[in-house]
Amino acid sequence: MRLTILGGGGFRVPLVYGASLADRGVGRVTDVVLHDTDVGRLAAVGRVLAEQAAGVPDSPPVRVTGDLDEALRGADFVFCAIRVGGLRGRAEDERVATAEGVLGQETVGAGGLAYGLRTVPVAVDIARRVARVAPRAWVVNFTNPAGLVTEAMARHLGDRVIGVCDSPSALGRRIARALGADPDRCRTDYAGLNHLGWVRKAFVDGRDVLPRLLADSERLGSLEEGRLFGVEWLRSLGAIPNEYLHYYYFHRETVRSVREAELTRGAFLLRQQTAFYDRATDPGVSALDLWRRARAEREATYLAENRRAVGAGERATEDTGGGYEWVAAALMRAVVRDEPTVLVLNVRNGDTLPGLDPEAVVEVSCEVDAGGARPLPVDPLPAHAAGLVCAVKAAEREVLTAAESGSRAAAIRAFALHPLIDSVNVARRLVDGYAAVHPGLAYLRRPRPTGTRGRDPLSADPSV
Repeated sequence: MRLTILGGGGFRVPLVYGASLADRGVGRVTDVVLHDTDVGRLAAVGRVLAEQAAGVPDSPPVRVTGDLDEALRGADFVFCAIRVGGLRGRAEDERVATAEGVLGQETVGAGGLAYGLRTVPVAVDIARRVARVAPRAWVVNFTNPAGLVTEAMARHLGDRVIGVCDSPSALGRRIARALGADPDRCRTDYAGLNHLGWVRKAFVDGRDVLPRLLADSERLGSLEEGRLFGVEWLRSLGAIPNEYLHYYYFHRETVRSVREAELTRGAFLLRQQTAFYDRATDPGVSALDLWRRARAEREATYLAENRRAVGAGERATEDTGGGYEWVAAALMRAVVRDEPTVLVLNVRNGDTLPGLDPEAVVEVSCEVDAGGARPLPVDPLPAHAAGLVCAVKAAEREVLTAAESGSRAAAIRAFALHPLIDSVNVARRLVDGYAAVHPGLAYLRRPRPTGTRGRDPLSADPSV
């Protein structure tokens, strides 16, 4: 089975390759193709993968290419893990947002919208290429903002594109551990959008154990979410929110924490990963050891500004480490071997969540088999959660409109309508600020002055 990874020079690619090395079953990955526009990053990651494969019998051979069509041709699965603008672009997203007093995080608020505006056109081009060159391939999207990018690709690939995030599955494992249960026997009723969902039931051997967890202060307080949100707030919700909802429930505190930090998250990762890639091609050092050390530091500092904002302390050791690669591996096994399983994935809504149309991509528990992923029925979201989901989805839809039409007005609406941005004037300044630092946003056209005719001289290329 051939696996193509777009963004093959990405820092987390060794996690995916490590999962493929561990799989010895029928239908496992036998051929890996890496595609990236940065040959230096490809070379560095290639060294890490070679060290991972050393001594592993029948390890999948790795081939690299800069030709997208060549990378896609013959693929059974395509992992989309691109980062348009690189980490420098992420750092700019944070800088522009922080200067306006709003969040620049890459999936939440202003930063997520900016990342979507420059990523969606590239993701759509990839989807069209897949449909033409590898129409039988399944696309697994990791690219953030995952729900928004998956929805953009689904307009061209339908249900053959599935978005993956490890946050819901990691939350399920933490809930099971807090109750002393086997995580493999715990299934959660999870629903919402990517990085905007809630666990409202948690089943172990068919019994909902979430009420028991919410009633136990010690166990609930030991949970990462208990430390982040506080025991009282979780009980008030009657649910366990995805950790990214901390940006909404503790918005002011987190913005203040971000502004007081020496470096934003993106700036920290840019510095750290630049050092890794610079050294990883040195034949005198172990690229795998370098990568492991950098990864450990990365995981330990995850959501650091949120924990700092509420005094949650350091991240627990058991909560560090990867996860999304195992969700993707489980997805591939279910499809290839036709072994039904239940996973939380980003898929088209259908009639799963009332208030959203069938084409809206949501993050919910799904049954997966050879036919793909199908959402399982869920109880309707409470009003506060449904309202937040609908508001954020409305902002995402304006991003899709802007990316398709080049409309600056739609981009401004996306920012102005988002719950974490409370000013139309701030929205306008954000769009201007992002357009000034990201060449990829040149497609956002300003309205023509009254009385002018012909093509706007500030518009994007007419082919856009």
